[in-house]
Amino acid sequence: MKMDSSVTVYIVDDEPEVCRGLDRLLRTESYETRTFISAVDFLSAHDPEMPGCVILDFDLATPGFDGLKLQSMLADSGCLRPVIFLTGRANIATSVAALRCGAVDFLTKPIDADGLFKALREALEIDSLNRRAAVLLKSISRRLATLTPREREVLEHVVRGRLNKQIAADLGTVEKTIKVHRSRVMCKMGARSLAELVQLANSVGIGAATVCAAGAEGTAIDRFRDRLRRFGHDDAARVCANRSEEGCLLRVRVERTAERDYAQ
Repeated sequence: MKMDSSVTVYIVDDEPEVCRGLDRLLRTESYETRTFISAVDFLSAHDPEMPGCVILDFDLATPGFDGLKLQSMLADSGCLRPVIFLTGRANIATSVAALRCGAVDFLTKPIDADGLFKALREALEIDSLNRRAAVLLKSISRRLATLTPREREVLEHVVRGRLNKQIAADLGTVEKTIKVHRSRVMCKMGARSLAELVQLANSVGIGAATVCAAGAEGTAIDRFRDRLRRFGHDDAARVCANRSEEGCLLRVRVERTAERDYAQ
């Protein structure tokens, strides 16, 4: 299978032989790779703008730089690089910690090739979706910046479900003026309907609400449990289910983004 040459798989493991083995394995499937034996080397060379993912040793020997710490540093820097963790001494606590922090998968050494390639496909798809979403959000933000202060006020009222006459009363003007502002907002934001305008506004934090839908949360928990089972811990999967009932798992933010292409 021919891979996209613009995609890079970063391999970070303090065992050189593991790096070499993974590099050879991935290149048999035409993946472009870069290998590093320390977190410091990786951070100094890492380009967050480059599409790809990281295969990361959970048990890095670098002082103060285990795999979880490196993943946290990437997230804190605003880099949403998908991470696949590898470990030679797995246990329930570490697997749960890694997956709860957003790891795509948690694999044990020696690595099963099929499992690794499956995790890679998922990680690269996540990276692609993240980058497309980032482009979309930048475009929406640019459109939002073209609104006048008054148009921005009208937008905020609209996404809260206020009627034109209510907005007019709130802003101390007449309904006809609000209709004009509202029309301009729709045009500048590129929205074809009120529902689409609300979606666009929510995507950049205007009127957005965290929706803790039971179905969505259940799906996330099922996915989490499935990964633990693939890791080989049915007991851990039960622990995950029990914790979910106690509300210990992170809640799920449900968002729907308009499917139109705003990257213009």
